[in-house]
Order: sequence, then C-alpha cells, then structure tokens
Amino acid sequence: MNITIRQLKVFEAVARLNSFTRAAEELHLSQPAVSMQIKQLAEASEHELFEQMGKKIFLTQAGEEMRRCAITILGQLEETEQVLAEMQGVEGGRLSIAVATTVNYFATKILAEFNQRFPGVGISLEVTNREGLLDKLAHNKTDIVLMGQPPDNIDIDAVAFMDNPLVMIAPAGHKLTSREHVPMKELRGETFLMREQGSGTRIALERFCSAEGVQLSGGGMEMNSNEAIKQGVQAGLGLGVVSIHTVEAELESGRLELIHADNFPIRRQWYVVNRKGKRLSATARAFRDFVISESVKLLV
Repeated sequence: MNITIRQLKVFEAVARLNSFTRAAEELHLSQPAVSMQIKQLAEASEHELFEQMGKKIFLTQAGEEMRRCAITILGQLEETEQVLAEMQGVEGGRLSIAVATTVNYFATKILAEFNQRFPGVGISLEVTNREGLLDKLAHNKTDIVLMGQPPDNIDIDAVAFMDNPLVMIAPAGHKLTSREHVPMKELRGETFLMREQGSGTRIALERFCSAEGVQLSGGGMEMNSNEAIKQGVQAGLGLGVVSIHTVEAELESGRLELIHADNFPIRRQWYVVNRKGKRLSATARAFRDFVISESVKLLV
C-alpha cells in the first residue's frame, strides 16, 4: 500500500472526532481536502474505512484496523521526533503547551522567563477550557498541560506547583464587602454568575456548596469566561467566584471587591500535567522542572 503520513493524520482525526468538519477545523484544512485524503487512503487500502448512517459516520471493520495502525505509526513517529529533539538538548528544541483559560493570566510571565533562560526553544501555546485540556491529555496531543484539578480517568503524572484560591467577588460598594465574616446562608438570595458546566471553577464551587449544605442561585446566567464574569459583576448582574489570579488588577483598582464569606477562599492548586509514560523531550522536562521550582518565586 502506498500510504502517506498526511493521510494517516487526517484519518486519525476524523476517526477520533467522528466528523469530517471537526477534523478539518482541528487540522486547519478545508473539508474537501480532508475528504480527498480519506478517499485516497481508502483507495490505497482497497477498503471502505467509513460508512454513513443518516448524518453520522462510523468506522467499518477495516476502518477500525486502520485506526489502530494509524495510532501506532503516528505514536512511533512522534517518539522518533522526541528522540531526535533529545539529541539537540534543550536549546533548539520545541515545546507544546496547553493551559487552562485562567492559567493564561500568568502563563505568559512564566514563558517569558523560561524563554530568557532558553532563548533557542520554539514554544507553541494553546489556551483552552477544561474540556479541551482533557481531550489533549486523552489523545496525547501536547507535551505539558497547566490546569486545575487533574482528571482521575486518564493515566497521568501531575505535580502541584502553586496555590489557586477561588474568591468571591462583588461590585464595588456592595453591602456585604465591608463585613469581615459573611455566613453562607446570607448568600442564598444573591444571584451568582456561574462558569459553564464542566469548568474547573464550576466543579470546585459545586463541591464546596455541597459540603457546606448550601445552594447558590445562578439566576440562569452562565458564562464561559472569567472576563465575562468580571464584566458582569462590575455591571451589577450578580456575584462571582473566580481564581484570585484573574482579578488582581480589578481588586487593586477598586473596580471589584471581595466578599469574605465563611470558609472562603476555596483552596485549590495549579498542576503541571503530562501523560504517564510519555517520553518527554529534554525541553519538556526542563519546562516542567522550571514550572515546579520557579513559578511561586515569579508570581508572588
């Protein structure tokens, strides 16, 4: 069979995402280009790899075999690239990092310092939500992930490198911000601007409320970014719970204030994460060690 690496990469993406459209978006290709690569791969293998039922596509038996082979071949190719990068050492190596949206508030400072120490390293940074980070870990699509609570359903290595307190914020002058202690029961009538379902902040807040035996009202307002929550709180739409790292500027300027609710802040940590057993390049190991040893010093 005359099969190309490009065809295997496109096929693996379509098989993993169950979608030609989503694969095209991930690979930054047009959908016709993706369809052509799959067609050529099917012709080379002399087997249909997908079958369509309604609007959904499914792997055929031959497609399942091709998927397993593609994962093996692409994995071996990646390991070869890592071995060659290892021979270069840290300088001249490449680093792929994915970070949670909240981490991006301080990730650039960490990367800037790392880049000063290792100016020859090429760095690729992707900022995404928790769902995106879990996908990258599950499919081994990045070297290092910086995130909140690590998943317990993926085989990973995770090390905490810095505290991540979640604080309760209110617009300036809110009636509760002047008090030193606010019982949680007094917050039951307040509207809270909530992060989307599945976000690390939302999960931590729901676990906290369950342990405290209280239920906070979202008032139907769900937002998918910290910036949206901060703007909404400033506008008086409700209260919010966010990482302290996202509101330092607003607290300093007085645009937002903290509510000192009982048992707040919610104690969390940031973690540096990679797939267990992944052969990290010298560059990735250097960055991982740098984050663990230097982050707190850089960000205090």
